[in-house]
Amino acid sequence: MSDQQHADPPGGIGAPRAATGTGSAPRAGDAPGPVTWADGAPGGATGGETRPSAGLLALVGGAEWQVGADYDAELLERSGANEVLVLPTAAAYEHPDRAVATAQSWFSSLGTSVRGLMVLRHAQANDEANAAVVREARFIYLSGGSPLHLLSVLKGSLVFEALAKAWRQGAVVAGSSAGAMVLVDPMVDPRGGAFTVGLGLVEQLAVVPHHDSGASHHFWRTLELAPAGLPIAGIPERTALIRDTDGSWRSAGERPVVIYLDGVEAGLEALPR
Repeated sequence: MSDQQHADPPGGIGAPRAATGTGSAPRAGDAPGPVTWADGAPGGATGGETRPSAGLLALVGGAEWQVGADYDAELLERSGANEVLVLPTAAAYEHPDRAVATAQSWFSSLGTSVRGLMVLRHAQANDEANAAVVREARFIYLSGGSPLHLLSVLKGSLVFEALAKAWRQGAVVAGSSAGAMVLVDPMVDPRGGAFTVGLGLVEQLAVVPHHDSGASHHFWRTLELAPAGLPIAGIPERTALIRDTDGSWRSAGERPVVIYLDGVEAGLEALPR
């Protein structure tokens, strides 16, 4: 699925806030902080404990499950999974069944199957049966679509708690476009480029997908509004920003990821470990 510039659906998140996540904003000159885990409180660190490793995390810039997304083969191999669990939540109003069918076609070419989990409303995200499926998955993929709807469905839910736990225990997690935007904290609000609170699987990082499709005035506003010391990852389509199990970051795919820090380009070393 592609773009994320959607109006907030009924029951979605309210007006954008100039928030920078669940912790304090980074200050100029601060080194990126460590990733913290949200134990018992999905979507944010509550005095979380820093832990040495988790599974691979792939933040994809969009146009997922298409030729050029060669990194998916590595993600599949590293996961050790015999199927990919796809959550088309962000595409709830854009034929989520088609998103799953696209994923099935793509991953069948890589020699594996896809299971679609139709978590499209918050009540479904709080269904323990759905959470159990996510908890047992070894490769979880969030599709593109509306980041605001995805956030409203997953925030504070059993399904996101299960996803975070699976990742901490070594599962591969990937999110494309809306999925990539929401997994980090703060999250860029697509309605105007300001910031709101994301799910916080990784904190002190913001994501701008579709970075190769031309910089909009929203993008420049995002750079202007970013707190000092907050890295912003511009991720092109068919490109992934991958966090390895040791906490290091790398770019994979058709084009390089561009990191911005305090309004200028920076390297991957600016990202939180």
